[in-house]
Amino acid sequence: MTEKSSAATPEGAVAEGELTALLGTMPYAVSLGVELEAASPAETRGHLHWAPERCTIGGALHGGALMSLADAVGAVCAYLNLPPGAAGTTTVESKTNFFRALREGTARAVARPLHTGRSFVVVQTDLYDDEGRRLGQTSQTQAVLLPRT
Repeated sequence: MTEKSSAATPEGAVAEGELTALLGTMPYAVSLGVELEAASPAETRGHLHWAPERCTIGGALHGGALMSLADAVGAVCAYLNLPPGAAGTTTVESKTNFFRALREGTARAVARPLHTGRSFVVVQTDLYDDEGRRLGQTSQTQAVLLPRT
């Protein structure tokens, strides 16, 4: 994510009307169907609806779709935790553990920062189904991008 905007409120939470624009900085996530529900430096939430075109064998939502959901929501969380003067962020490492399949409903992602530094932001994103059962957990490291001189 690049080109930091002024979409955040004084408390750091992104105004509801700005969530779509913020996600729009990641066209892949938009084309996949990821939607943001809320975003602040402390916690970012989003979801992805189950759909047959996003599935693998047996009607399970493809792991890559779940990883993309976690990456997108985690990236927004990292972006909102960038230090002053940063130009953006990019994923440099991501690890996902899967615990159960999603065969209907919605995958929900909740991202929280574990570390916010000058060079890296580390985010943990928990993935849940509609009943609150954990689908997986992703930890990702985001590099802090500085303006080009």
